[in-house]
Amino acid sequence: MNVAFIPVRGGSKSIPLKNIKPMAGKPLVYWTAKAACDCKYIDKVYISTDCDKIKETVQSFISKSNVFRKLEVIGRSVESASDTASTEFVMLEFAQFYEFDNIALVQATSPLLLGKDLDEGFKTLSLPNTDSVMSVVHQFRFNWDYDEMGYIHPTNYDVFNRPRRQEFNGNLVENGAFYITSKECLLNTKNRVSGKIKAVEMDPDTFFEIDEPSDWQIIESLMHKKVEKNKNHFSIPTIKMLLTDVDGCLTDGGMYYSEHGDELKKFNTRDGMGFSILKKKGILTGIVTSEKVKLNCYRAEKLKLDIIEMDCKNKASTIKNVAKEFGVDLSDIAYVGDDINDLEALKIVGFACCPSDAISTVKDVVDYVAKKKGGEGVIREIQILISEDDGFGKK
Repeated sequence: MNVAFIPVRGGSKSIPLKNIKPMAGKPLVYWTAKAACDCKYIDKVYISTDCDKIKETVQSFISKSNVFRKLEVIGRSVESASDTASTEFVMLEFAQFYEFDNIALVQATSPLLLGKDLDEGFKTLSLPNTDSVMSVVHQFRFNWDYDEMGYIHPTNYDVFNRPRRQEFNGNLVENGAFYITSKECLLNTKNRVSGKIKAVEMDPDTFFEIDEPSDWQIIESLMHKKVEKNKNHFSIPTIKMLLTDVDGCLTDGGMYYSEHGDELKKFNTRDGMGFSILKKKGILTGIVTSEKVKLNCYRAEKLKLDIIEMDCKNKASTIKNVAKEFGVDLSDIAYVGDDINDLEALKIVGFACCPSDAISTVKDVVDYVAKKKGGEGVIREIQILISEDDGFGKK
């Protein structure tokens, strides 16, 4: 079992309560917690804190998004939260009470960390003759140091033969983002890394850690660029079933009536193609709706959907029953919803999605907000994401 361990305390002196201070619109610790949860090799993520306010903040974003289903906030002792306690002291305290095979120490002060960086870390740990892994950045700087007389001397190059950048090997520098080791090595050496250590090189921007107020300004600027660049970029689980609401997802949410009083709905043919491609790939498809009208049944039958659940008062409960019936884990289900009665269902599935015109409360909890509005081909858009296939064999 692989775990991520993120120690945060409330007693920061340079920046009070910095671990929950907003960074690019989210509490600082949110970003590293998300990176750890996004890592496909990590089974459980623990945030350890002595501060009730930090606990409340973490619990609030756990409750709002299925992204954090691996995350648990736990306490720590007064001794481990003191100014003099080392990070190793906190890790060893954690190891006394929790079972795991490997542990990734993740630092909340490195919000530029991504799940793919941790993926690379665990892949590196699995290589032969590897005991520990640490994150680094490659820097091409000419380093100097003082001698006993107070004079300075170069430490990584010959001052009389200054190399060109393309000929200079540079140095590897710890960026403090993560350290991975086994429980056995941690307990034997009482250190975060030991034995035969390998490195994972991260983006040069990740050199910065937040220790002082000036660091905050630099990293927040970088974070805004990262958020914009990685908007709607995330890890998608292996999907075995896609379920969706009808009104506001398969339709535009409008109610149309003929002159004879017949209710009409407008569906999008592209969604039909999306369902067809998913079925060809062996993915179960269906609708889960609170309505009980024949139109929805007709549409589901025409599309040859596997599941038709209507008149659902509790969609989350219905999805749990459907998952059990078909032998599919909730983590392998994608659900598309757009309104308040979809919230609980969206929180329990592995990949929660909504149209671009969903209510803001729904947008806050989903993993993916589609570019399309309801009735404009939302399912087709999500199908391409899930299957990485637009029907012509390409994404």
